[in-house]
Amino acid sequence: MEHNRQQLRLMQLSSSSLPVGSFTWSQGLEWAVEAGWITTDAEFKRWQIQQMEQSFFCVDLPLFIRLYRACEQNDAVSARRWTAYLLACRETRELREEERNRGAAFTRLIKSWEPDCPQEWLPLFSQSQLCGMAWLGVRWEISAHELALSLGYSWIESAVMAGVKLVPFGQQAAQRLIIELSDHFAAGLEHAWRRGDDELGAATPLSAIASARHETQYSRLFRS
Repeated sequence: MEHNRQQLRLMQLSSSSLPVGSFTWSQGLEWAVEAGWITTDAEFKRWQIQQMEQSFFCVDLPLFIRLYRACEQNDAVSARRWTAYLLACRETRELREEERNRGAAFTRLIKSWEPDCPQEWLPLFSQSQLCGMAWLGVRWEISAHELALSLGYSWIESAVMAGVKLVPFGQQAAQRLIIELSDHFAAGLEHAWRRGDDELGAATPLSAIASARHETQYSRLFRS
């Protein structure tokens, strides 16, 4: 019974219906398409694999693991440090805005679901959804590994759905891309899990340029 409840909570957290604005951000993809860098589903796949290998595996995932451990130990000082580090790794105004907006939306959910949440943690949640997700995972007794898989899938699905609108490509291609990118994520998960503190940090200059240029893009569907 308890395991079933945890799995259902996990599916809820990974659902595309979670009201945190996932599908309003493209993380620079919209400008990359406008610039002609991405014109096919194959080019989209290469772009997303680069983002996964050089950013998600190097920043988001290892920092989430550190935040989860901090929440396990009720260590708000460490959680504050890693949340600040995460924001520092967001290289443009739009990317920092996305992080904070998703965090604020997720904080509202936590306050509704867990009204007895310690008040000192709420400002951290509002800075990053990853911190709130880590705390909620500990509260609901969902393992860090399962939550990491959920985060990876949500990130992949959001990116592919943005690609459907922007590149564009059809739903059949989208489902194939989700499978292929999920396989790539599964293959790299353990290495990302073991990254040391001195190995943290992204190396995606084109993504940062695309995000910065998107701020002044004339016609936009997405907020980043």
